[in-house]
Amino acid sequence: MDPRYDIPRRAAGGGGGGSANSSPALGAQSRRRKMPPRPADFKLQIIIIGSRGVGKTSLMERFTDDTFCEACKSTVGVDFKIKTVELRGKKIRLQICLTVTHRGKGRDYLAGSTVTLHCQERFNSITSAYYRGAKGIVLVYDITKQETFEDLPKWMKMIDKYASEEAELLLVGNKLDCETDRIISRQQGERFASRISGMRFCEASAKDNFNVDEIFLKLVDDILSKVRLNVPEIHFTQCIHCLVHFGSL
Repeated sequence: MDPRYDIPRRAAGGGGGGSANSSPALGAQSRRRKMPPRPADFKLQIIIIGSRGVGKTSLMERFTDDTFCEACKSTVGVDFKIKTVELRGKKIRLQICLTVTHRGKGRDYLAGSTVTLHCQERFNSITSAYYRGAKGIVLVYDITKQETFEDLPKWMKMIDKYASEEAELLLVGNKLDCETDRIISRQQGERFASRISGMRFCEASAKDNFNVDEIFLKLVDDILSKVRLNVPEIHFTQCIHCLVHFGSL
């Protein structure tokens, strides 16, 4: 045993010695309680980007806290959550971040056309740091809002400008629970993703908790697949729908 966790034994018959009724099992439980949790094998940063109101916060909170808020306010600044998962026999600590967007002319602008130059430079610096450190990027649009789909090329320009070429990319059509109000077809999402090298695609619903875990776990698995691990590849069987609608690499 590591000497840091070794608990000194009391001398037999010593003052304040243990009771004759002391249980070895209780002692073992005490030692287990004192041991710190196993540290994470990997620490990964994932960012979620997309236009205002597409459900970025809802996806993050559904995955990390299993909660859903009908009236979530738009994120101001940078928000993030921490979640630890286990995949391929490894413990992974995820930092999931939402990046800031600025509003102008009735549409979300990635560069913030209505802010001062100082704020603009600070925004670009923050954005650059979060993109650069991301191992995975989730790009989200709303299947019921045409403009959020039309904004995707702008977000891809941000990815090309700031993100690492090694970052795993996943396009998500959110709000599948609003199928009756759908404007963007599944085929449109698939076609967009197919034009981007290495980008996967799926649709999800944060409200109905559909495909949410699969989004993040598959993304993490893709990241780990680039790391040399002496473990077999994970095959996801929890959601056949997810396997069908993830675009090919």
